[in-house]
Amino acid sequence: MSVLDPSLSRYIKEYLRGFLQGILDQACLGPYPLTSLETETRTLPLSPFLEAFLWVIPGEALHRLKSFLAKPLESTFAEVARIIARQRFPVAERGYQTVGEIDFAADAKIEEIINRLQRTDQRPRPDFLAWIDEVLRAESEAIVRRRIVADLYLQDAEGNEYFFELKSPRPNKGQCLEVTQRLLRAHALRRAPRPRVQAYYGMAYNPYGASPEDYAHSIARTYLDMEHEVLLGQAFWDFIGGPGTYEEVLSLYHEVGRENAKALLDALLFAWEET
Repeated sequence: MSVLDPSLSRYIKEYLRGFLQGILDQACLGPYPLTSLETETRTLPLSPFLEAFLWVIPGEALHRLKSFLAKPLESTFAEVARIIARQRFPVAERGYQTVGEIDFAADAKIEEIINRLQRTDQRPRPDFLAWIDEVLRAESEAIVRRRIVADLYLQDAEGNEYFFELKSPRPNKGQCLEVTQRLLRAHALRRAPRPRVQAYYGMAYNPYGASPEDYAHSIARTYLDMEHEVLLGQAFWDFIGGPGTYEEVLSLYHEVGRENAKALLDALLFAWEET
């Protein structure tokens, strides 16, 4: 039984076809520096969405197309997630801005947590739930205004709010710290713990394998609470759309890739042949 409503599946495929047409239009503007593309390909993480999209592309062409499509394809995840979320959440928006007042002590506590986390000596084990509690317990008479922009924002029928930062599954240290700061500020702005407010680092796929136990990016494991702060791969998509969503989304990328493989291959190879 399908998890996604057929109309949503059709909408997602139309969106992905439009994305692909944009890629084809760009390819016609070529040429592309093939040497740098091949170099980049060797360092690409495993993306099941990229594999699904290009599954019918053969050999050397696959090697070249991966480097060209990897980053652009990741730009589709937030919109696909928003489309899916509309099935379960009354409010689903991208680039959602929240501006408001934060207790000065709470804001200072967030900075203290970030400073503790980036210390090289006696670095605490990441504990996102404890950090939320620390921030919400901090009180003072002064206030400061802060602004955050969520990559994806959801609100359910009970008024519970969900803030997502959708970033790379292989973040650097700075990205980990910045995302944690923004997630804690979401709680501070609303002055609410879970489940009233839930803020997450969403990673659309696991570049190291199918299981969360396979995830091996040492920087993320050092600076993020992988259990409570991060929704990784299948956990992210199933949180958005319900159990089975991850597999259905992959199948949609698979279908669009199959339908348009020849057009993609012809356009990009023609552009490369012009170099």
